[in-house]
Amino acid sequence: MKSFEPLDWRNFSPAPVIGVDEVGRGCLAGPVYAAAVSFKSDILSDLVTDSKLLSEKRREELAKEILLHHHVGIGFATVEEIDEINILQASLLAMKRAVEKLEVSSGHILIDGNQKIPNMSMSFKQTTVVKGDLRVALISAASIVAKVTRDQLMKELALQYPHYGFEAHKGYSTAVHKKSIATYGPCIVHRKSFSGVKEYFSL
Repeated sequence: MKSFEPLDWRNFSPAPVIGVDEVGRGCLAGPVYAAAVSFKSDILSDLVTDSKLLSEKRREELAKEILLHHHVGIGFATVEEIDEINILQASLLAMKRAVEKLEVSSGHILIDGNQKIPNMSMSFKQTTVVKGDLRVALISAASIVAKVTRDQLMKELALQYPHYGFEAHKGYSTAVHKKSIATYGPCIVHRKSFSGVKEYFSL
């Protein structure tokens, strides 16, 4: 099994160094969210890891601390944008919006995955990091904030669209979710371009 060595964000320049990650790319419903995080200090830098490895309660605790102690930008792309430009481009657009929310004019962006953010100002340097949410504390922090923010939205959407169980699966392609789509048909927050949803729009 391939090992992925940790990377110290302090080794990158120019400052500020910004970690970026997205969440919700594989979902059948809801927007895709991204967060951008720039640390003000070492507070929390040794406590964060990939959001998927943390309990929901722990993610929520850490997200509050990250928002309190560090610079954070949050961006998203809508379901309509996902269907129009595809999920990869929508994910990158959400990342761009998250960085822009930081209101900094330059820096070094560390991006989870292998795709750079298109149409980003040339004053930003970009480095892609495969498994970055496990290897770079800044990206881990971004993954936590993005996940908690999106999960909260999906819980709110569950109140509007109670048939689908969004509060449990957050829009991911679970057996329960797929069965509810087959039973009730898709709702307005389902992604029309996704397999598992589009078949029911064509009926």
